[in-house]
Amino acid sequence: MKQKLIATCCASLLLLSAPLTVVAKSAVSKSLTVCTEASPDGFDVVQYNALVTTNASADLIFNGLVAFDEVTSKIVPALAEKWDVSADGLNYTFYLRPNVHFQTRGAFKPSRTLNADDVVFTFDRMLNPANPWHKVAGPSGFPHAQSLQLPERLKAIQKIDADTVRFTLNQPDATFLSVLTMGFASIYSADYANQLLTANRTADFNLEPVGTGPFMLRSYQKDALIRYDRNPQYWGARPQVDQLIYAITPDPAVRVQRLKAGECQISLSPRPQDVSATRVNQLVKTIETPGFMTAFVALNTQHKPLDNKKVRQAINLAFDRPNYLNALFNGTALPAGNPYPPGTWSYAKNIQPWPNNIVRAKQLLAEAGYPKGFETVIWTRPTGSTLNPNPQTGAELLQADLEKIGIKAQVKIVEWGELIREAKQGEHDLLFMGWAGDNGDPDNFLTPQFSCAAVRSGTNFARFCQPELDKLIAKAKATTDQTQRTQLYLAAQKIIYDAALWLPIGHPKVIALTRGNVSGYRVSPFGRQNFNAVSIH
Repeated sequence: MKQKLIATCCASLLLLSAPLTVVAKSAVSKSLTVCTEASPDGFDVVQYNALVTTNASADLIFNGLVAFDEVTSKIVPALAEKWDVSADGLNYTFYLRPNVHFQTRGAFKPSRTLNADDVVFTFDRMLNPANPWHKVAGPSGFPHAQSLQLPERLKAIQKIDADTVRFTLNQPDATFLSVLTMGFASIYSADYANQLLTANRTADFNLEPVGTGPFMLRSYQKDALIRYDRNPQYWGARPQVDQLIYAITPDPAVRVQRLKAGECQISLSPRPQDVSATRVNQLVKTIETPGFMTAFVALNTQHKPLDNKKVRQAINLAFDRPNYLNALFNGTALPAGNPYPPGTWSYAKNIQPWPNNIVRAKQLLAEAGYPKGFETVIWTRPTGSTLNPNPQTGAELLQADLEKIGIKAQVKIVEWGELIREAKQGEHDLLFMGWAGDNGDPDNFLTPQFSCAAVRSGTNFARFCQPELDKLIAKAKATTDQTQRTQLYLAAQKIIYDAALWLPIGHPKVIALTRGNVSGYRVSPFGRQNFNAVSIH
């Protein structure tokens, strides 16, 4: 879930190129620079739901109890070396990996290795309003924990002994392990939290992170650089590089320029036209995979006249999806008719994308009481990403499509951090957005985007809460029978389609560009980042 005029781009290039050139010339074999598209919201990943924050925090600094292996599509051990599940599906017991060290940062030197207290603290903080750390998330709470309804799903988290933790659920949940692979389920140091709380420095939890992951945060300059050092005490396979640098470069054209100049070795979220242009460049390699993600425009059902289903259907019929996909994705995205990608089990193959039908769209508007249209606002981000390669152009294409049926839409470009904050409060009308799943489970799209709990947490950008749909989503989680879950998800997709909650756009490929001397890097269908095996030769 990521996304300035030429003068701004040039300023960014002048700001960043000098220090990066120095890095590239010194210790080339030990330093990796990645050109990324945006600044993270912070480093306390449980407070945020943007993928760019997960990439800068959870993917590098932290670990969860379990992880999702994208090669085998299986859930594998991480900080928990094994686990077992009770016969009734209510108890999950995790056995922690021994001798896992938390990172040292500033005045904080861990007094012990990872134990059950850290796991209990991590989740109690999210779930227990009485926990002194609970209030740091603000009035909206912790977005993932709230939208995934963890307070309702979890009955208790119990420390069995120093190395064993038991999670007790209120009812069986087929998605529970998958949820624990998500970035927000990263394990935090209770020892570090206590030190910060005692010193009245709770804000440092977001600014000065301490985890168990392969890299440690060294420094951060907003909208410029993030520097990481390899964690010398990392429990897993040692990263191949000693330093990792995120060069925050919002303009995709500038990212490619910097890659060609050798200022970065990996460039993320390239525009489709840049991918085509670099295929003939022997110094650059293209790495790609189909993404488990969907680009969409959310229609705020709490704003009139978007609360009218016929209006939303008319907007879908007015949208020229093939023209949009060709203009912005240039063949690198499949047309979307559903929330999640076609490769997902339980995908409703019989549901096709809304056709482009101006005549029918006008009829529906008239039936809804808006024969002459209405005024609305299209919200989008200023800079491109995998899910939105050229935000302003895309918004203008939609604006032109809506004009054909009498809807006058203003394009509002909002800085990414502000966009997310305001959209979670439901301030938008039409919102260009994207969602990347964290694993292959359909619920990873449905609960965070269409449940009633997700309206309260802010990740349900359509702001749609319908009891029947909510019941289907909840019932599907309560059974491990995939055939039964499939039938429930097929019914849920039909409701979502008929209600026209989104204007589904496409399912893009995830693409990255690397220098020819980079090996070991692979792109994730979920948009996650793993640099442990990356080397430069």
